[in-house]
Amino acid sequence: MRIAMWSGPRNISTAMMRSFGNRPDCAVIDEPFYAAYLAESRLDHPMRDDILSTQPRSAADVISTLLGEIPGGKTVFYQKHMTHHMLPSFDIGWMAQCRNVFLIRAPERVVASYIRKRENPTLDDLGFVRQAELFAREADRLGKAPPVIDCDDVLADPRIVLGKLCDALDICFADAMLAWPVGRRATDGVWAPHWYHAVEASTGFEAPSPKPHGPSPLADEARPYYEFLYPHRIV
Repeated sequence: MRIAMWSGPRNISTAMMRSFGNRPDCAVIDEPFYAAYLAESRLDHPMRDDILSTQPRSAADVISTLLGEIPGGKTVFYQKHMTHHMLPSFDIGWMAQCRNVFLIRAPERVVASYIRKRENPTLDDLGFVRQAELFAREADRLGKAPPVIDCDDVLADPRIVLGKLCDALDICFADAMLAWPVGRRATDGVWAPHWYHAVEASTGFEAPSPKPHGPSPLADEARPYYEFLYPHRIV
């Protein structure tokens, strides 16, 4: 089984990768389209040169890996994807060969977390618009909404939400998904030193933090796209 988990940045996406990666039957891959996205968009991101030198720059090459043999002889291939990495020029037909899940987070939380790592983000940087587009396309293909999970729900009760997600994906829940060893992984992207400090120190899901206070025009701009997916979340 191939599980494509679609989120924007700062959405507990790496903790989710840790969770699935701790399953004995699961291989993981970390944001495989990142270099292709940077090469095509020519955007400047932290550690850009390192990313371009360690990942395929061709979207077609990435897709071949995602649909190829599952690493390590595992039976589940968990693919952590950033929605904004899927540029309009990239083929997305391959998604039909995966079980697609959408990980959402309240926009004010995303913005507050993102600006601690990279200044002056745009709406496109946060992936909300592309996430809504990919969700709508997958729902149309399936004839029903694909699975959606909200970060706050996962953090509030990871056993229940992940158990229901596993049911939706037709795989068995594993207690190993609730806790993992501290530290970095060989499967982490080269960008880990810039982005992954908190998850590297973690051993499991932490309780939700208080919501940020104060106005955020960018969060307000993102909210309609978040609210488009929110009613479909697994609780």
